[in-house]
Amino acid sequence: MHDRWMEAAIAAAHEAAVHDDVPIGAVVIRGDEVVGQGHNRREVDGDPTAHAEVLALRAAARTLGTWRLDGCTLYVTLEPCTMCAGALVLARIDRVVFAADDPKAGAVGALYDIPRDPRLNHQVEVVRGVRAEECGQLLRDFFRDRRR
Repeated sequence: MHDRWMEAAIAAAHEAAVHDDVPIGAVVIRGDEVVGQGHNRREVDGDPTAHAEVLALRAAARTLGTWRLDGCTLYVTLEPCTMCAGALVLARIDRVVFAADDPKAGAVGALYDIPRDPRLNHQVEVVRGVRAEECGQLLRDFFRDRRR
């Protein structure tokens, strides 16, 4: 099950690279349906908040007609940052499934654990490491090519 939806997030990540953005993709699933998807668009939009997760959450909210995304799961190719982890809590999403860990900026276990912080009004179930090597390699290749 996780592999199928992570494949959709990976496809979205490839779209980001077309815009010379960091290849991160995300999809929001409710039941057996994609209700939102996004890929990094910071460069093309000139928007520091245009992260894949935020764009996928916004698309899901439009599709469902509500900001409360209970019953939904977000799949993303890289561990969410503090902004995106906070957005998961605020959206009341049920679960986040991510691929590669982000030891420099991750806020779902690496540096912080915002989605599972019991002091917040909502906690998010976390599944990590789904297709981690593949997604990590996608990022390593992108940054290697940029350095050339």
